[in-house]
Amino acid sequence: MEQQSGGRQPQGGLGQVVQFVPRSAEFVKESWQELKKVHWPTRKETYSATVIVIVAVVVVATFLGLVDFALSYAMQYILGNA
Repeated sequence: MEQQSGGRQPQGGLGQVVQFVPRSAEFVKESWQELKKVHWPTRKETYSATVIVIVAVVVVATFLGLVDFALSYAMQYILGNA
């Protein structure tokens, strides 16, 4: 019996290269058009966002450090090692 496939039959060699080049060029062209639509942040926006991230990291790190210290102290107290 002959097997039927629903897709394209693979082409070999030069056929793939001939199809690949125009598709690649089209991809680059469309990517460039999409990059033109992107809102790139200004230096001031980037600085502000960076400061916010650093402050948030310091706050969370401090909170987690205090919780860790308190839980460690509580465990030592419960186990009688204090």
